[in-house]
Amino acid sequence: MNDDLPGEAESGQGITRRISRGGQGAWAEIKQAWEARRWFRLLFYALGGGLLLAITAWFWLASDLPGAETLLDYEPNLPSVVRGIDGEIVHRYERERRVELQYRDLPAQLLNAYISAEDETFWSHNGIDAGGFFNAVIDYVSKLGSDERAVGGSTITQQVAKNILVGNEYSVTRKLKEMILATRIEGVLEKEEIITLYLNEIPLGRRSFGVQAAARAYFDKDVDELALHEMAYLAILPRAPEEYSRSANFEIARQRRNLVLSQMEDNGYITNGQMTAAQALPLGVIDGQRRVRSADAGYFLEEVRRELMEKYGEEAEDGRNSVYAGGLWVRTSLDIELQDAARNSLRTAMMRYHGNRGWTGPLATINPDNGDLTNQLRSSYLSVRYDDWRIAVVTQRSGGSATIGFADGTEGPLTSAPDALAVGHVIAVSPRGDGWRVRAVPEVSGGFLAMQPETGRVLAMQGGFDSRLSDFNRATQANRQPGSTVKALVYATGLDNGMTPATMIPDRQYCYYQGSNLGEKCFTNFGGSRGGGEYPMRYGLEQSKNLMTVHIAMDSGMENVIDTFRKAGLEPEEIEYQPYPAYSLGSGETTVERITGAYAMLANHGRRNEPTVIDFVQDRDGKVIWRADQRECTGCNMEQWDGSAMPRFGRTGRQVMDARTAFQTVHMLTGTVQRGTATRLRDLDIPMFGKTGTSSGPTNAWFVGGSPDIVAGTYLGFDTPRNMGGWIQGGNTAVPIFKQFVTETPDHWSGRPFSAPAGVRMVRINRRSGSRVFGGWPTGEPTADVIWEAFKPDTEPRRTQRQDEIDAMRQLILTQLRRRERGPSAGATDASEEPADFAAEQGGIY
Repeated sequence: MNDDLPGEAESGQGITRRISRGGQGAWAEIKQAWEARRWFRLLFYALGGGLLLAITAWFWLASDLPGAETLLDYEPNLPSVVRGIDGEIVHRYERERRVELQYRDLPAQLLNAYISAEDETFWSHNGIDAGGFFNAVIDYVSKLGSDERAVGGSTITQQVAKNILVGNEYSVTRKLKEMILATRIEGVLEKEEIITLYLNEIPLGRRSFGVQAAARAYFDKDVDELALHEMAYLAILPRAPEEYSRSANFEIARQRRNLVLSQMEDNGYITNGQMTAAQALPLGVIDGQRRVRSADAGYFLEEVRRELMEKYGEEAEDGRNSVYAGGLWVRTSLDIELQDAARNSLRTAMMRYHGNRGWTGPLATINPDNGDLTNQLRSSYLSVRYDDWRIAVVTQRSGGSATIGFADGTEGPLTSAPDALAVGHVIAVSPRGDGWRVRAVPEVSGGFLAMQPETGRVLAMQGGFDSRLSDFNRATQANRQPGSTVKALVYATGLDNGMTPATMIPDRQYCYYQGSNLGEKCFTNFGGSRGGGEYPMRYGLEQSKNLMTVHIAMDSGMENVIDTFRKAGLEPEEIEYQPYPAYSLGSGETTVERITGAYAMLANHGRRNEPTVIDFVQDRDGKVIWRADQRECTGCNMEQWDGSAMPRFGRTGRQVMDARTAFQTVHMLTGTVQRGTATRLRDLDIPMFGKTGTSSGPTNAWFVGGSPDIVAGTYLGFDTPRNMGGWIQGGNTAVPIFKQFVTETPDHWSGRPFSAPAGVRMVRINRRSGSRVFGGWPTGEPTADVIWEAFKPDTEPRRTQRQDEIDAMRQLILTQLRRRERGPSAGATDASEEPADFAAEQGGIY
């Protein structure tokens, strides 16, 4: 059955015929116009050509454009952040100041400020604002031929395309590419993602990229701490960051900021009252460049940077985790309090040695022919952080006075200028009245390093007077003769080869034949003494006897001594130690880091840890990509406790020395502090061990030692070794450095005594004769004859039977017999009766 109404079919067919006839008529008219009118043909060619040109241009411009999809995985260049041992930020490695935020971290009014200033239709357009585009075209045409740059008219999406994908070239081509990419970006990213990219990437002056870095640079605040008028100021910066950030242009910037506030009010983001109140406020921009928060630990931080660059590279092209682009989070072992004390104590020693020697010459020399001297000084990055000192360059010289310039462009008069001072000399100065005076940076230098014995973590490091003047790190890079500090390892070798702390060692001149060409070589003690007699090993280490040391080394075998040096990490990679007797007295070169690590090994019962400045490294996502401590903790990640013992980490490091030998050596070195060459430390009243050292010349003064918690090493000497003066010794020059370090950091020294490992017997001996003592007890007095000494089982001195001991025993027996004959007497006490600790006196306690 047909349900169509009568006439519908005919009606539809009629309409079709009319459309067909209309189309044929239109086509006929076009054909007629084409044949009869020349202008019509020209118009057609023009439109067709224009369309073809537009299509060709579109494909040409779009052919080499990056895909908008790359923004899905886009990672901006981020600085690497360094934290200290307590987790606080101590430094940033950055070329650009940038902090990446998430959308949820951006305050709403900050978003509104940027949208009002840059792109009012952001939330509604598809990447291009037609009105803004045509305004930009008109402005561009009106400024053709002039040096003025036309208004961009770019949306926020277009600016994202420009900043990340296209570049900042000023051309029509770039603008067209920007528009093409903007439409693609809108199809790939959400609006929230686009504006987050924009606010993280936009350059805002003062080397700041992104709103968080700019908030810090201009107001020293985080974005969530900004006031409304401060947000509006940041929103004007994309137009002209260098112009609006200068103090000379702050009035123009204030007017522009107020315009943004009025736009926010027009858009309904703020009330009229809020606008009026914010417009009445000053800009509030902090003066000059914000000082980046950084610990005064240049040598330590440079060591961290060097290790990171070896692992991950420097720039973005070197890999995702590069130092200056990877956004690494680096946890270090730097202890700020210990670092400050290390810096202060080493500098104090340098200044004390320099005394009143006066000006020692320029820190550097700048050539005036190469341009403005202060500009050259600024680009040199030379500076100093010590008291009120500053670095300056001599810009003029006239008679006894001179004019100096600073890196910030200011100048001032220099009073009492040295005769040798010349234009171009870079010097240190300090204020003096209305002018400046020359200050002398000590020519002598040195290094200091402190570390944890149980882990190898470096806690503090100072490689010279100031890393801003020289980045050569004398704590890790300077190979120096360590002098007598190596004797501890020589004595340890003797202990490993059958000797004991009580072994009698000759303190007599030692000579040996070196061959027909060199003849005989003879050693003497410090000061040229040939010694005499025999003394216990302990005495030789406490008093740093050269002759006793050489006897121990030769009796133990120099090959064994060198092997001990190598196992302790003393030998530098670029130097090979030879089994010559002079090496036992410290003629072989090493670094502060290496000798300190060796002493840390002794304090750690013979387990050696490689010194480390980095604990672990996280990538920008927080994933740990490297850590120094590679120990596994089995059972630490159990979902539920199974009732067994708590998981424990194993010990770190590698056993390179018998634990008992290491403790014996440390125990003898405590005597160096109590009555040897480091007695200046005795009044600290803290369990300490250590050894002084003075290399031939003397050219270097050393001390290495510490407690069970912290071991430190330091030296003082000239970079090009030369005689420091006959009075120089480790005890009077290097020991005070360590002592000041300790006194400035009292909370870091627990007073914990050194613990003995299993297998050590503590026996009473006479420290002068080395013989065993049964009739007395150690008193704790440093100069007492009776002391506790550490021995391996069955190596302690044997009991001797002297005639007076036999007579005393005979008298004791007779007394006992008389008492039996008389019977007990109430309350009577015989002075000669058996002592209550008779078993102990007979050697039952070790």
